[in-house]
Amino acid sequence: MTTRHLFPTQFYDAPLGDEAMVAELADACHDLAHADKAGQRWSRDHGYRGYTSYASLDDLPQRDPRFADLVKLLDRHVAAFARDCAFDLAKRLKLDSLWVNVLKPGGTHSGHIHPHSVVSGTVYVAVPPGSGALRLEDPRLPLMMAAPGRPDTFVYVEPAAGSVFLWESWLRHEVMPNAARQDRISISFNYR
Repeated sequence: MTTRHLFPTQFYDAPLGDEAMVAELADACHDLAHADKAGQRWSRDHGYRGYTSYASLDDLPQRDPRFADLVKLLDRHVAAFARDCAFDLAKRLKLDSLWVNVLKPGGTHSGHIHPHSVVSGTVYVAVPPGSGALRLEDPRLPLMMAAPGRPDTFVYVEPAAGSVFLWESWLRHEVMPNAARQDRISISFNYR
């Protein structure tokens, strides 16, 4: 008798590969959080505890060369992940959106997916101890009906400064509460 694992869910975890860039990105994220009034307003109006440029700025790589340099590295990480996933692509995946997240203590982001994208991910810039894991949900969960519980319905992945996490955009995930005393800073993105 053979039991095979079918339809695995891929998750990519690698260092960004440039520690100096992580420090530069921390400065870039702080600069945006202080200057982007529209993002501050959106964050306040939508109950985001901290700052995000998600709904206010869609041109970060053109606006700031530090983000443009990041995209060059992300392109390589995403290409490696696409190969691991065995995607049948006519052309390379391309960055669709990129945004900054400065999550204050107590902040969280509830479960969600990233529609209209193929690969989504996050680069972690500042991760103080206790600032929260990324929680990934078993994609079969809504289909299990009468199946008994399993111990790995949710997987918690602890980031470090400089970590790059990638997953297919349909994978439901959430940011656990920031229990640290400092901000957790990350840059999230989608590729199509």
